[in-house]
Amino acid sequence: MSSSCANAPHRAARTDLFNPVGSFFIAPVGVNHLINRRGFALKGIVAAGASVMPSSLVSEPAQGLERLPFKSEGYNFWTWRGHKIHYVEEGEGFPIVLIHGFGASAFHWRYNIPVLAKKYKVYAVDLLGFGWSEKAIVDYDALVWRDQVSDFLKEVVKEPAVLVGNSLGGFTALVTAEALQDQVVGVALLNSAGQFAKGNDEIVESEESSLQKFILKPLKEIFQRVVLGFLFWQAKQPARVESVLRSVYKNTSNVDDYLVESIIRPAADPNAGEVYYRLMTGFMMSPRKYTLDRVLSKLSCPLLLLWGDLDPWVGPAKANQIKEFYPYTSVVNLQAGHCPHDEVPELVNRALMEWLSTLPSTSSLQTV
Repeated sequence: MSSSCANAPHRAARTDLFNPVGSFFIAPVGVNHLINRRGFALKGIVAAGASVMPSSLVSEPAQGLERLPFKSEGYNFWTWRGHKIHYVEEGEGFPIVLIHGFGASAFHWRYNIPVLAKKYKVYAVDLLGFGWSEKAIVDYDALVWRDQVSDFLKEVVKEPAVLVGNSLGGFTALVTAEALQDQVVGVALLNSAGQFAKGNDEIVESEESSLQKFILKPLKEIFQRVVLGFLFWQAKQPARVESVLRSVYKNTSNVDDYLVESIIRPAADPNAGEVYYRLMTGFMMSPRKYTLDRVLSKLSCPLLLLWGDLDPWVGPAKANQIKEFYPYTSVVNLQAGHCPHDEVPELVNRALMEWLSTLPSTSSLQTV
């Protein structure tokens, strides 16, 4: 089951998403395979914002598509380890859990939820620190979101499910599936984050000298806070958000105020700036502990790759590499950028529904 399109020029060697986190609105690659600081400084990050643009939130969806209504107050909330977690729940049938990318939220699945919910029970969850979920002051890494989604499956979904993830959400889906193999019956990745290990991936830790510990590290933190504080302010500007979106959306017709508002609004939350700082510095300094080959080598469920081949960050070479490493994989190539589910939702919905119908666990429990 695959469709193909001409491969657009891409910069796979320089723009592979960092591991373990994928970036929705950061120009990735990077330091310790995490962030390319120059790319980061140029692109910034859209972690959220504060401006409200209500006029377009009630405008007609692009191309007349069925769309999840935007609710400024959010939909449903679940308490996880004392933190408020937002999620959307629609439909009946076998459960499908949608996991957004870096800087996005459940609203990024606006064109997928209504269609999928006609046959399945669809959940779209906001990861801790993003969207309408709490901006918790914790140390962020892949395991935080893995544990969150794992507990969401256990406490909210309460039955086997399929995970679908874009960018950071894709890698989160993979590590969750590896940890909960009895509860995840399939994984679909849309331009997923994560990186394969390279020759010498051992992290050598050396003892810090007094100079490094007491002088250089504090100075580095001060510099990081100044720079990241400026970038956080810049990233909240609606014009900046739209500009970055247009750079990664090859089909820009869906870059509208609904999308921009769903990204910038959460930055008004308490602690949003501090979370931004922790996300960035934590990822910059995090070792390469979780790689795609390490996770895929332990995976046992079917895998679907819905890949936007025109992605300026993660080209089709990664999808091919995943397919080669993990043969239990179906690939659908799409003429789209980093967010195919929002750029070409009709194609993504159709391909996803076809694949879901081939999974015994899902087809036997579909509602008519």
